[in-house]
Amino acid sequence: MKNQIIRLPEVIERTALSRSTIYALIKSGNFPQQIQLGLRSVGWVEQEINDWIKSRVKVSRKDFGVTQ
Repeated sequence: MKNQIIRLPEVIERTALSRSTIYALIKSGNFPQQIQLGLRSVGWVEQEINDWIKSRVKVSRKDFGVTQ
C-alpha cells in the first residue's frame, strides 16, 4: 500500500473538524502530526488520518455500548 499525502481541505472534509480544532488536537497529541512538504506547505499521511477516523468510530461505539 502506498502512502498518499492529503492537504488540509481534504482532512477537514474527511474528519468534519475545523482547522482550529485539528491544530488543537495535534498540539494535545490527539491527532496525527502534519508533515512539512515545502517552506509554507504541509500535508498529512492519508493512512494516519484513516486510522484516526477508525479509532474515533471504535471509541464512539464503545461509549454507547455497541460492539463490533
